[in-house]
Amino acid sequence: MTEVFKIVPAPAKALWLPGLFSLIMVAVICLMGYVAYSSRHIQFELSNVELRIKGGLYGRSIPITSLLVHRSQKIDMNTDSAYQPTRRTNGTGLPGYRSGWFKLRNGEKALLFVTEPRDVVYLPTNDGYSLLMSMQEPDRFLRSLNSPSI
Repeated sequence: MTEVFKIVPAPAKALWLPGLFSLIMVAVICLMGYVAYSSRHIQFELSNVELRIKGGLYGRSIPITSLLVHRSQKIDMNTDSAYQPTRRTNGTGLPGYRSGWFKLRNGEKALLFVTEPRDVVYLPTNDGYSLLMSMQEPDRFLRSLNSPSI
């Protein structure tokens, strides 16, 4: 004859740590999914009032009056070494996608939205940082930025 003896069930507090760990892992997976999604779906909306960066963790609205439009230019980060990021201070640095706050080789603080380093718009601000943005039509963006209606 075989008798079975069960363990005394662990108290509920024994489940807190695995439960908390599971929640953290789900949150990290969701965050990484959002970062991956935003790497392909960020939009730059330019109006006569503001530049709105929609999507991503670092999206924001920047008043046109804060932009140093006369210093904006198209750069190639592969050859313009002054604009290469040297240190990430708060951002995402994945192969083929950099987003967030970085320090540039020239010492500037910059907010990056870069997927293609060859066609990047460099746009300094009055607020102590510059924007570096990859976009599909950088020349058209710069023309719009420099147009009298803006």
